[in-house]
Amino acid sequence: MSADLVIVANRLPVDRVELSDGTPGWRGSPGGLVTAIEPVMRANDGTWIGWPGGTETDLEPFEFDGMHLVPMTMSQDEVETFYEGFANGTIWPLYHDLVAKPEFHREWWDGYVGVNQRFAEKAASIASEGATVWVHDYQLQLVPQMLRELRPDLRIGFYLHIPFPPAELFQQLPWRRQLLEGLLGADLVGFQLPGGAANFVRLVRQRVGHKTHRDLVYLPDGRTVRAAAFPISIDAAGFQELAQSDAVAERAKAIREALGNPRRIFLGIDRLDYTKGIYARLRAFSELLADGHLDVEDAVFVQVAVPSREQVEQYRILRDEIDRLVGRINGDLGRIGRPAISYLHSSYPREEMAALYRAADIMVVTPYRDGMNLVAKEYVACRFEDDGALVLSEFAGAAEELRQAWLVNPYDINGMKSSMLDAYNADERELTKRMRAMRKTISQHDVAAWADSFMTELSHVDTAHGKPVRPAKRS
Repeated sequence: MSADLVIVANRLPVDRVELSDGTPGWRGSPGGLVTAIEPVMRANDGTWIGWPGGTETDLEPFEFDGMHLVPMTMSQDEVETFYEGFANGTIWPLYHDLVAKPEFHREWWDGYVGVNQRFAEKAASIASEGATVWVHDYQLQLVPQMLRELRPDLRIGFYLHIPFPPAELFQQLPWRRQLLEGLLGADLVGFQLPGGAANFVRLVRQRVGHKTHRDLVYLPDGRTVRAAAFPISIDAAGFQELAQSDAVAERAKAIREALGNPRRIFLGIDRLDYTKGIYARLRAFSELLADGHLDVEDAVFVQVAVPSREQVEQYRILRDEIDRLVGRINGDLGRIGRPAISYLHSSYPREEMAALYRAADIMVVTPYRDGMNLVAKEYVACRFEDDGALVLSEFAGAAEELRQAWLVNPYDINGMKSSMLDAYNADERELTKRMRAMRKTISQHDVAAWADSFMTELSHVDTAHGKPVRPAKRS
């Protein structure tokens, strides 16, 4: 088997499920990356390499919904050192402004190197002569250089879905140079925001010593690497179509009725992660109730917290903290049949998410740091009547594009309270003006445009020298 396009990501675009007859099978994963890459895969007869989760060892390449998928195995030791350890215990908190303290363990690093090497070797064995390989995200930052050494004929792109930190934070990492050199194996390194690309180029100049000019890095072997911003997005038209369906409209109405038809519904939807600012936003809402600015008869907060990395201790602690906070707020401020916060620790299909987006009057997205945050964009896409309000952290990548949201600093509880109250009291005219502008932005810059812009830029690389064959476009 050989492929002209190879996608390399930590996870496959499918999840392991038990079929109705009791046998193991596969189900397509929800998520923006799958939506973005699927059309590119189909157009190029591509192959996707990734881990299906778990520790199964007897998995063979297979077809799913017209896609060629190659599963990578992971031992329990690799799950602990590579995935739970270095990827999510070191890189994740380091790249998210040290919201939690990163840990630096040498055995975690060894696990990370080993898994990255296996992914690189698999991609090298599958890619056809002169193929394009697109590597994704923080779990696989060493793959580009490892792959380059194995297959110098390939055109290699890398995209980081989370923030890339400033030098002051990145240089804490004992293996900082190895990660930078790993990324420099790519011809094109993509980031969510221009600031991330600039951080990377600055670090390469300071820590590796290569010559740079603006968004280009010049390597001693004659290759040129470009670092640029490609803000990821969503299938905006698909979400709008879903939101307009009769089934979603009925479900949204049922949600409002189940909540007692309050004047305003606040909504938060996040993975249960310490970067998302869930605790602070619920506290801000509870203080608005306690201060008398809001009343539980008129306002309710629905918080969906999707289970995440529950084997990791910090995530278990966070879940317990939020459970206690919700119980305390509802005990102090709720009434019979009227809890202040409806808290749901579960994941939901896309249709239910669209119904929640339609039912909610105010979406509250307040991460301490986020590469983009697609939930904010999904909410906007579902507000096809140009109503609703978005309260958005200025530290989410989405804030660069959705400037008409009520932008907040999630560390400033009083500021959040003020903005949530402003959104609650905003008149219809102001809501329409803000939402219409945001909807125009995401419809023009959807996920297809994101994937197309990255692949187009990568296709213009002269693989013989790693140089753009025309002046690089500004993203």
